[in-house]
Amino acid sequence: MADQINSLEELKGAVTENVGGVVAEAEPAREPVRDELGRSYATGKRKDAVARVWIKPGSGKVTVNGKEMNVYFARPVLQMILKQPFTVAGVEGEFDVMATVAGGGLSGQAGAVKHGISKALQLYDPSLRSALKAAGFLTRDSRTVERKKYGRAKARKSFQFSKR
Repeated sequence: MADQINSLEELKGAVTENVGGVVAEAEPAREPVRDELGRSYATGKRKDAVARVWIKPGSGKVTVNGKEMNVYFARPVLQMILKQPFTVAGVEGEFDVMATVAGGGLSGQAGAVKHGISKALQLYDPSLRSALKAAGFLTRDSRTVERKKYGRAKARKSFQFSKR
């Protein structure tokens, strides 16, 4: 306790002395994760839907449960949701996607496939991680349907009040 620090410069000098003058390196560079066929795999989730997604270099063909994306997700909004990770990462039309999705409705399934594509892209090419992370595509949207409570009509709705 003999050495008392009175200014920011002294604090800075003390910290660098303790570290040994070596600036701590940022986290190590990530390695691409690919299987023997050159694909990356990830699981995406949204609401009650779970999607298993494989991506590999190709012409941009997206297959969901054995069907073309346009057939499985007929609404243009859902197709746009699936294309968002490629647009943000700047790799449109460079990867083929094969996804199997189960559970939930079409909107939740589209969100699950989007989450899976984003995770698989950052595993295939770790340099895309910052763009996908900034857009919020690597975060699992944890919002689910609230459960029904005992003594209630629905999750929050009460039965009609009767005074008599």
